[in-house]
Amino acid sequence: MNSKINISLYWKCQLIGWSVAALYWEYNGLTGGNFNWLLGVLQFVTDVFVYIMLTHLYRNFALRHGFQNLNLGQLLKRIIPAAIVLGIAYTLVTTGKLYLFRLWFMPALQESYTDFFRANADKIFIGGIRLMSIWLLAYHLYQYAQREIRVSRENAQLAIITRDAQLSNLSAQLNPHFLFNSLNNIKALVIENPKSARRAIDLLSDLLRTSLYQGDIMQVTLRDEINLVNDYLELEKLRFEERLQYVIDTCDDTTGVLIPRLSIQILVENAIKHGIAKLKQGGLITVRAERSAGLIRISVQNPGQFDVSQSVSGLGLKNLRDRLDLQYKGTANFTISDELHGIVLATISIPSA
Repeated sequence: MNSKINISLYWKCQLIGWSVAALYWEYNGLTGGNFNWLLGVLQFVTDVFVYIMLTHLYRNFALRHGFQNLNLGQLLKRIIPAAIVLGIAYTLVTTGKLYLFRLWFMPALQESYTDFFRANADKIFIGGIRLMSIWLLAYHLYQYAQREIRVSRENAQLAIITRDAQLSNLSAQLNPHFLFNSLNNIKALVIENPKSARRAIDLLSDLLRTSLYQGDIMQVTLRDEINLVNDYLELEKLRFEERLQYVIDTCDDTTGVLIPRLSIQILVENAIKHGIAKLKQGGLITVRAERSAGLIRISVQNPGQFDVSQSVSGLGLKNLRDRLDLQYKGTANFTISDELHGIVLATISIPSA
């Protein structure tokens, strides 16, 4: 059974970075003459191992003290002293390692560690500060970039969750609103026309099946929404009889478009409540859907007078505006106004996919 060892990006960078540095030092030794291959191999292995361990100890310290959560200004205040401390540690480790190798490979030399340290510490310290500064900047800038990406991703996920929760809440408000209006219609029919009331109950049953039981669905096809509207208008016609006439006109290329659930039904309900119901002679409700200039335009036209206060404060229309803003992020539009004298036109315009 083959098992694949996964090495994290951190360890890959550590191994590659310090290996390249160690090879560069080996190259300088090779071109300088009198190169000892055994010493070169030992230098390479110990360089990679020791400096990885040194920087890894710092990484553990930084993680333990939450350096990865600091802003850029706070982080820079800690990087400068960290570079100095690591430079000192680098100097001590390097001088100790080099002195031990000198004793091993050149036992005739009588130079003490103190003399060796004084002769080489300045140069090694400057090189260590430079190396450790590069390492610190690379490590912390990567951590900072990862944190910004993570925060951006979390904010985006939070925005999506919040939007979905708002849409669910708005959608949930519609079901009782829709149900109560339908029940009131049936209540009016029970005494006046029991036969029509029975038909109304059948229609309401179908309406509930497609609306209440699909309450978690934010969008439906225009075809499904039109079928719902058609059943709703038939239900209302049982109550208004000849006072209510309606025409539904949709283009074939629009029926598969996704739209907010109950969006047209709200406009039709509004047209009946504030138009047909207030007119003794009733009137005609016209529902249209068409493509125009890269948009899907859905309109509901009815006789009546446009009431600005109802447009602003009514639950159904306010709900529709909020859902359009959330769903389409400002690219959809909803208007309602007096098109002609005695005619009200409500229009939804949404981007065409």
